[in-house]
Amino acid sequence: MTQAKNSPSIAARLIRLVLGVVAGAVLGAMANMGVLIASSGLFPPPPGVDINDVASINANIANYSVVQLLCPFLAHAIGTLVGAFVAAMVNGRSGHGVMAALIVGAMFLSGGAYMVSVIPAAPLWFDALDLGVAYLPMAYLGWKLTRRGGSPS
Repeated sequence: MTQAKNSPSIAARLIRLVLGVVAGAVLGAMANMGVLIASSGLFPPPPGVDINDVASINANIANYSVVQLLCPFLAHAIGTLVGAFVAAMVNGRSGHGVMAALIVGAMFLSGGAYMVSVIPAAPLWFDALDLGVAYLPMAYLGWKLTRRGGSPS
């Protein structure tokens, strides 16, 4: 099978995919941290909690309010959305936008699953909401937002 004229090579599409995923993961992580920092200023953790110490979080997780728990969920969701959007934008013309977005979502999901394992005292509703909504659905939404311009790419 011959490649169409002006069509990017497989190597070029692979490089674009990798670059998009890396850019998306980095910018998504930055968005995640930005939301975490901003939300911890607005809704600080319970007194005595060191947010840099998992043992401190586990020991005090029962003292967190629903709003304090929703802050990391929003950080995870917004970080994934931003990362997936960036990855999909970089790959829009290559036709691999959805793949790039979902790879970023899967990467963030693996981080979320790890956090669930290291903070076992977190409420089940939080774990279910976080793992079920903040990652793959937000990655898909990030890709869909790139499609709103009407471009068929």
